[in-house]
Amino acid sequence: MRSKIILMLALLMGVVTTVLFFNYMKQFDTETVAKQNLTTVVAAKEKILKNEVISTEKLMTIEVPTEGLHSNVIKSMEGLSGQYATAVIEPGEVLLDHRVMDEKEETVFVSRKLNEGMTAVSIGVNFVQSVSNLVEPEDQVNVIFSEVVQIGQEKVVRTEMLLENVRVLAVNRRMIETQNEEEPHEEYSAVTLEINPSDSVKLVNALERGNLHLAIHTRIVADVKKDSNE
Repeated sequence: MRSKIILMLALLMGVVTTVLFFNYMKQFDTETVAKQNLTTVVAAKEKILKNEVISTEKLMTIEVPTEGLHSNVIKSMEGLSGQYATAVIEPGEVLLDHRVMDEKEETVFVSRKLNEGMTAVSIGVNFVQSVSNLVEPEDQVNVIFSEVVQIGQEKVVRTEMLLENVRVLAVNRRMIETQNEEEPHEEYSAVTLEINPSDSVKLVNALERGNLHLAIHTRIVADVKKDSNE
């Protein structure tokens, strides 16, 4: 009987000791976190789309541990309003320097507009090939290739779709789209496209062999939900 009592007391003491240990560790972890140095940084309050003009209404400041903080983190909202997002920024994501650019940077550094792994290639175009000079930066276009080939005794024109859904980076040296209808119309003879390295070789080869025409995609996003209900 006595041995049973001793065993029960030992088990009870073991449970008490375990509870006290975990409470101590929890308190220790809380105090450790509280003692960490914190830094105020800027984060997205709402989702910000690529190439969207950033407004302060979509931003917030949060505190994060200073240790291990990225060196390019943005710590103040000052000067952010009116800049462009270079990529999609998700809610809660901390802003880094390379995620935003101002209008001056966008008009000077085409390399900052390129997505990772992509290249910029320029092609010469005339008034007709550029859809009457209506192609704008950030448009999506198809590149249509045509060449004259000899078949027997006859020469015929062969046409094919060379590239589809290609992003336009610039027209001449202009890398931002026309901001308003009052701006004077600019005639241009070159368009810079964003394409992967293998397609850049294909594009240059086609340019040397024949003619290239651009076809613009719509920027209007279809209401998928509405279409599905009809």
